[in-house]
Amino acid sequence: MNFTTEIRSLYKPVQPTVRQSADNVIYTEFLPDIKLQPFLYCYWQLKTTKELSEQFNYRVVADGCIDIYFELNNPQENYVMGFCKKFTEFPLDHTFNYVGLRFLPTMFPQIFRINAMELSNRYEHLQLVVPYLSNFISNSFNEKQKQEEIKVLLDNYFLELIKKIEFDNDNRLYNAIDIILQNFGVLDVEKDLNTGISQRQLRRIFEFYVGDTAKTFSKVIRFQNILRAKPSKQSLWQNKLFFDAGYYDQSHFIKEFKNFYGVTPSKAFGR
Repeated sequence: MNFTTEIRSLYKPVQPTVRQSADNVIYTEFLPDIKLQPFLYCYWQLKTTKELSEQFNYRVVADGCIDIYFELNNPQENYVMGFCKKFTEFPLDHTFNYVGLRFLPTMFPQIFRINAMELSNRYEHLQLVVPYLSNFISNSFNEKQKQEEIKVLLDNYFLELIKKIEFDNDNRLYNAIDIILQNFGVLDVEKDLNTGISQRQLRRIFEFYVGDTAKTFSKVIRFQNILRAKPSKQSLWQNKLFFDAGYYDQSHFIKEFKNFYGVTPSKAFGR
């Protein structure tokens, strides 16, 4: 395992914190071992602190990553969710305790040799995709475990796993990703991603390692950069953020943002 990229230093994907039933639902992110951080952005936990009075709808926004997740109360139910080019909503029960692993872009296919495109815009039982990892989760976790124990189990497993991985350090792919991240997704893909390969080859390697085209990935990065900026409802329009971020006009910005987030910018950033 001799493999490093600039992705982590250039990109910090955002999932908006839980707002509904905030007193009774907690979402936290915690870091893996430092040796795993070039591959895994974070571990996360979404759980209820007491039984809810109604079903909880959890919204996941587009972030360019692939996640594995499972219910700590029933770890045999473990899943992988691929790259998504729109938001996804999960209707959850009145009580739940989910644990997840968020892989930085390209890292899930690097580690498991799975074509990311086959998982795009959907979630799948992990047993059908990486059965040995699914078995590890099923047999190692239970509802009594705290975050520190969960972290140690996951760290130990992945530290051993990555020792055996032959990573494909394709400079054409990672140079293109670096350019996209450095420009916050605001670029002309055909002109600015001149990394020594044809558009067809670029599309093929992006689809395999990321899960969609470089153009779609750039749009997600642009959206994520706006999320991280956390503009106020007022400054959103006064500063013409939509124009600075490369959108043609306000309506185009609103339409794309709603596709990735599930609500309009005004609602998302309303104070």
